Amino acid sequence: MHSSESAIKPSKAAEWSQKKADRMIALVSMAWGSSYLLMKIGLDGIPPFSMVALRFGLAFLAVALLFRYRLRGTTASVLACGAVLGLLLFGIFGCLMYGLKTTSASAAGFLTSTTVVFVPVLQALLVKRLPPFRVAAGTALTTLGIGLLTVKESLALSGGAVLCLLCALIYACHIIMTDRLTRKEDGLLLGIWQLGFAGLYGLIASFVFETPALPSDAAQWGAVLGLTLVCSAFGFVMQPVAQRCTTPEHTGLLFALEPVFSALFAFVFLHGLLSARGWLGAALVLFSVLLVSCRSGRAAGGAKIMEG
Repeated sequence: MHSSESAIKPSKAAEWSQKKADRMIALVSMAWGSSYLLMKIGLDGIPPFSMVALRFGLAFLAVALLFRYRLRGTTASVLACGAVLGLLLFGIFGCLMYGLKTTSASAAGFLTSTTVVFVPVLQALLVKRLPPFRVAAGTALTTLGIGLLTVKESLALSGGAVLCLLCALIYACHIIMTDRLTRKEDGLLLGIWQLGFAGLYGLIASFVFETPALPSDAAQWGAVLGLTLVCSAFGFVMQPVAQRCTTPEHTGLLFALEPVFSALFAFVFLHGLLSARGWLGAALVLFSVLLVSCRSGRAAGGAKIMEG
């Protein structure tokens, strides 16, 4: 058997606890925290839909090559589910990138992070049950923390702000849909195919609504490759794999770490300084995540995913 195939073949020893899945989602959130810096560089000369097509198309090629033997297990059902998740993924980044054109990065960061509110609300509506108090309290504290961390001016519902809120709502739908679909399909295959479909939708949109363009210098290529390998190939493949072993509410809260990591990367690479209010906001987000995650990890209900 080929080494890359054996490395990802599921086994009983490869089952993850909820704590391990939560740690992986936190790592994904850290990867995504770097995306704002990379998108800022890449969008200097690349139209938004072209950026979506490049980052997800190249990410699909990379992981499809790496897991080419696993792709033999693709079924029509997996392709259909991947197409749905890919459409949501395309919607998330289409709204975000165009929303950033008419609203500030700080306001957009806060509005997009309201995903943490939408997830438990939508989940409660679907299961007809209120979320646990710890989750509700963590959600409220996280929202406050994100606001302290990111918002530096009043929030006006401009067209860009509405697009950022729509991005957050689609993001919440993506998290919940991923939770549902990974219960019946292979999470790794779903993660791979959603990248391919998101890239395809981005390519179509770039020809319909824009003039497609490639990066014009080394900095833009570096940004695209960073978005491709770290944020997309790693992040959006590992999300469905890990999310199979945790809850949508946990996932939403852990993804709220993204603006914290974004602020940290800005501090390290752009020498941006956090105010006292920003530090308080970051501390609130971290405390909220710990509040929700500090219970004992549960076994992953028979979910079998790759180890390491």
